[in-house]
Amino acid sequence: MRNLRLIAVLVVIAALGGCASCPRSSLAVKAEPGPNPWTSLDVNNDPDRFQFAIVADRAGGIRPGVFERAVAAVNRLQPEFVMCVGDLIEGNPDTEAGLDAQYDEFDKIAAGFEMPFFYTAGNHDMGGKSPVAPIKPAKWRERHGRSYYHFVYRDVLFLVLNSEDPTEGRLSDAQLDYFRGVLAKNRNVRWTLLFLHKPLWTGEYGPDWAPMQAMLGDRPYTAFAGHTHTYTKYVRDGRSNYVLATTGGSSKLRGPAEGEFDEVVWITMTDEGPRVANILLDGLLPDDVRTAAPAKK
Repeated sequence: MRNLRLIAVLVVIAALGGCASCPRSSLAVKAEPGPNPWTSLDVNNDPDRFQFAIVADRAGGIRPGVFERAVAAVNRLQPEFVMCVGDLIEGNPDTEAGLDAQYDEFDKIAAGFEMPFFYTAGNHDMGGKSPVAPIKPAKWRERHGRSYYHFVYRDVLFLVLNSEDPTEGRLSDAQLDYFRGVLAKNRNVRWTLLFLHKPLWTGEYGPDWAPMQAMLGDRPYTAFAGHTHTYTKYVRDGRSNYVLATTGGSSKLRGPAEGEFDEVVWITMTDEGPRVANILLDGLLPDDVRTAAPAKK
């Protein structure tokens, strides 16, 4: 079918000619009878596919400059938008002014993305034992609005959970009711993606994943979380759930074998589900990583 679609838009031009009026999405090429110097003309541009990025935990011992490098890397990759899995600030100041200062710093960094960035709440953002812990949920509402929400893009349902509601590692009854209604109204989407901070499916944090999983039922879904700073893929009931590594948070950085690295996650959404690629920040280089010396006059 894709070959037929491509044939419909393929423009064959004369060897020395052009096609000023051709659609920008068409492929202008002269195909000779017999062999041609390409493997196929089945261009990988299915309009149902799209790409977005995910950045991982930043807190628990922020390493300065790493998240900023991730912003620059994402801007080079140019996804359609960026998700996260929470822990955006350290969240350990003694005063409200200190909490505001930490959010001011992060929000300024996040404003550097050239595409939309969607916030997710983590335990450093919502809880902890610092003197300001009791005011964190209200501070989040003041600065970022809702701490759990959803949206639909190209027939894919995105659920952003708050795994720290009302306490760490929990989903409140109000939150569960909200997502129960969202899922009921979006029964026929082609895929559902969940983003939360703590990987509740491991059973280590509380009992609230069971009702969430029951709501999801037999629909195709994939979940992404953080918190441990150690990359791990789980497959439960035929669904892939991912705990991401880190993007500038505390880590021994012992490498992929230990799941410890700074990363940006690149997602290509297909009808068969998300294609996940972990891009190490150390492996994504700018175009000026090496430049030629200026020519001598």
